[in-house]
Amino acid sequence: MHYECVEGTVRKLLLIVMVVLVFPVLAAGQNPAESGDALKDQLISLEKQSWEAWKNRDGNFYKTFLSDDHVEVGAGGVSTKDEIVPFVGSPVCVIKSYSVDSFSFTLFDANTAMLTYHAAQDTTCHGKLVPSPAWVSSMYVKRGGRWLNAYYQQSSAGK
Repeated sequence: MHYECVEGTVRKLLLIVMVVLVFPVLAAGQNPAESGDALKDQLISLEKQSWEAWKNRDGNFYKTFLSDDHVEVGAGGVSTKDEIVPFVGSPVCVIKSYSVDSFSFTLFDANTAMLTYHAAQDTTCHGKLVPSPAWVSSMYVKRGGRWLNAYYQQSSAGK
């Protein structure tokens, strides 16, 4: 009799654990393996690839990196994907060097995440020095199983 009581209690505890911890994750559609450090590393890697593409004038990278509804805010105002892709691929800007560091990661839900970080660059566009250093906000959305950059903003960090 005592064994049946303990076994019933263990079953109830396991059910409670499943309801409280596992089901909310499944209901949100979040892949537990994709949350936390692994996703942070994946998005930081994408962000660094975007900086290399910027330096190398690789507009084609941005065709698949940016969401179709991407918005970018910088010293020159607000831009869309249709404006950014050809701009990056043009010889208008010369990037001599850049550095990115101090990454922070926020997971808002299973399909929305943001990186914030510090960036510095020695870049000129139209012969004018690009403001540097800056704090960056870079938001990603997951669509069709892929993480896409939907929003990017740089704010001057002063010198």
